[in-house]
Amino acid sequence: MTKPVPKIYSTRFFQLITTRQFAEAERILERIKQKMHVSDRNRGYFQALYGMLLTMKNSDRYAFLATIDLTDVKQLKNYRKEFLGHVERRLHDEYDRGYFEAWSDYMKILPKMEVHQSTVNNRNSAKLTEETVEQPKDETKPTEDKREENMTKNHQSLLRDYPQT
Repeated sequence: MTKPVPKIYSTRFFQLITTRQFAEAERILERIKQKMHVSDRNRGYFQALYGMLLTMKNSDRYAFLATIDLTDVKQLKNYRKEFLGHVERRLHDEYDRGYFEAWSDYMKILPKMEVHQSTVNNRNSAKLTEETVEQPKDETKPTEDKREENMTKNHQSLLRDYPQT
């Protein structure tokens, strides 16, 4: 079995696309691509993340992400259960399992995030006003090592449910 995509990066990616911070989400997606081991499952996982980014960025009203309520915890748990079922099915190949695993991870993270109602209401619009998107407190651009350290410190609570590998 190959190593999965690092959860700290995927968790941060999910936070960024949910808050519509696409430039930073693209940088994290590139880091995921660099860090992940080459396997069919990881390729499926990565393609799911890329699809999520494109869907949120382009606000496709017919896409799955545009139709779900990101604040409905019960609905998100049901979707997660459904996606986990696909991950466990032996009928699906490794690529498909990785794809559904990414969706399952996103549905796991969403209930733990404080999704702003304004983000949910305006996610289909092309632009959000600046006050709905949280700005970082430190205006200086941290180095790559500092950025990884900050991600680790800020997202421990979201990652504690993931099994340690």
